[in-house]
Amino acid sequence: MLDAALIHCPYCGEPIEVLVDSSVESQHYIEDCQVCCRPMQISVEVDEEGTPHVRAASENDG
Repeated sequence: MLDAALIHCPYCGEPIEVLVDSSVESQHYIEDCQVCCRPMQISVEVDEEGTPHVRAASENDG
């Protein structure tokens, strides 16, 4: 099950919509910003209600 989430790029600050798989409880992956093309670390945690909480960090922030 894919859900759309709105995040802000940690580099350029632009809002970006990403698709996350809310059937997986915890995920961490790298995705390039659609605006400035810099790599962001994406972290997804899904709560008990199935709502994904998405965080983006710069490549070196972890």
